[in-house]
Amino acid sequence: MGALTALEKLVPVVLAFGCGVLLARRKVVPADSSRAFADYAFLFAVPCYLFGNIYSSDLGALFDWRAILAYATTAALAVLTVGVLAGLGGVRDPRGVALRIMAGVQVNTAYFAVPVFITLFGNAAPIFPVLLFQVCVLTLVIISIMELGRPERDATAGAGPRLLLRAVGASLVTPVVLACNAGILLNLLSLHVPKAVLDGFSFVGDSASPVALFALGLHLGGSGLTVRGTTREEIGLIAFKCLVFPLMTWAVCATVFGVDGDWLKYLVLIAAMPAPQNLFIFAQRYDVGVDMSASLVIKSSVAALFLLPLWMQWAVHVG
Repeated sequence: MGALTALEKLVPVVLAFGCGVLLARRKVVPADSSRAFADYAFLFAVPCYLFGNIYSSDLGALFDWRAILAYATTAALAVLTVGVLAGLGGVRDPRGVALRIMAGVQVNTAYFAVPVFITLFGNAAPIFPVLLFQVCVLTLVIISIMELGRPERDATAGAGPRLLLRAVGASLVTPVVLACNAGILLNLLSLHVPKAVLDGFSFVGDSASPVALFALGLHLGGSGLTVRGTTREEIGLIAFKCLVFPLMTWAVCATVFGVDGDWLKYLVLIAAMPAPQNLFIFAQRYDVGVDMSASLVIKSSVAALFLLPLWMQWAVHVG
């Protein structure tokens, strides 16, 4: 019943995504307008969501440093694995490598992890430490690589350390990273933010997932999506994200760091979530692998839906 309840909570996801597909296929809304919706989510709605939630959280109560270090170690190993496999597979564009790393290692928290955790544990608080790590570390690395690999930078930004420094600097001032850092800083300093302002951030932030899903639906409504068109690389990335990464998390956290009990359940379940919606947003933002990213978001979500009852049963019975 728990698994069924979790699946029922995903109905709004299907509604927002399906509406985008339907409107694009009927040409009510142009499919190429998906980029404008994705930019709204990336530049405005997602930062509002992150700032409000991070600022309002009890950061001290949320962090088990051994568990988070174990998860970070697993993520680092997964990043290296996906990066090496992408290189061996012939991917030479650093942005393409970054996109594949994001697909294989980052997780969908907004509309998969949250309903699953609320159903199983009564709240989604354990997700936030991983969310902070994902945004402040993994996303920073991804954005740096994306900025580093932008074609228009090649002729103007110089080379070597100077180019890397500019890429990191550009990533640090993106709205997503700024929102996270501002939320952490104001939280730690206990600086007061008026309730009206927080309500405004919450109002805009609540639109992030629906708008991003609508943008994804618009894109796929225009370009189409077929199971037969799934490439071997996509199958490999989906298998890594939905099976290999959570198994790696269990092995590293339990055997190397000695994480057990509730935190072991939390981390393995988080790792088992599908590729993040932001994968498509980043792909459109940096104009790389847009079709592949849209396919991975949807197909990994479908795979996660089939595997979700098994992972949930594992979480209930693991000691």
